[in-house]
Amino acid sequence: MNVPTMAEMMAQGKQPEVLFWVGAAGSYDDRAKKISRAFVKILHAANVNFAVLGTEESSTGDAAKRAGNEFLFQMQAIMNIEVLNGYEIKKIVTCDPHSFNTLKNEYPELGGKYEVYHHTQFIQNLIAEGRLKIDKNTLQGKRVTFHDPCYLGRANEVYESPRDLIRRLGVNLTEMKRNKRTALCCGAGGAQMFKDAEPGDKEVNVLRTEDALETQPEIIATGCPYCNTMMTDGIKFKEKEAEVKVQDIAELIAKANNLL
Repeated sequence: MNVPTMAEMMAQGKQPEVLFWVGAAGSYDDRAKKISRAFVKILHAANVNFAVLGTEESSTGDAAKRAGNEFLFQMQAIMNIEVLNGYEIKKIVTCDPHSFNTLKNEYPELGGKYEVYHHTQFIQNLIAEGRLKIDKNTLQGKRVTFHDPCYLGRANEVYESPRDLIRRLGVNLTEMKRNKRTALCCGAGGAQMFKDAEPGDKEVNVLRTEDALETQPEIIATGCPYCNTMMTDGIKFKEKEAEVKVQDIAELIAKANNLL
């Protein structure tokens, strides 16, 4: 896959239409890398002129801030902002709601003001502009439920763009009893991904997986690499791996359009 870096683009005197912020999970986690690849294939299919920062991209500082280390967050954020502003970046898209929330809401007060999109919003725009079409025959009739990522849904009130894309796949979308504003966390937000579980009788991700399984899905759709990990772990705990798949919306669209 051809994924140009900002440094390469600048050397050629070019400015991309959008910067793809890959994020820590999308860069290093083997499962999340598949989401990044699927999204890149969608960008190529829609002829989007994009670039990544590559090795110049660092953590947004989200996990540090949620864990209470404001000093480390500001160090990480200011370092990123200097790089982004140096490249005169105006528009950013990311598959990670944590990066989306941090870049959109917390970077402006530190001097990083950008137009920031979650990948479901960006894909929705590509469809509206006539640059991308979704084939509704590949996944026709599949039973799908959608898990709302906290930093996409409750934190930023983005509920419709992921659902609109899922409906365009021609699938049977069934909502969990807790959805949109009342959706339950997957258990990874607020830097919980990186610490041991609190005392209790059930893991949060298992409880959320039970919500999903009540809808009798064939696919649990997500819009966040951390949610993907937690729901996948929940499916393994419930020993339902043979019947239920956990996939990002970008993966579903890439699969529907035979890009994978």
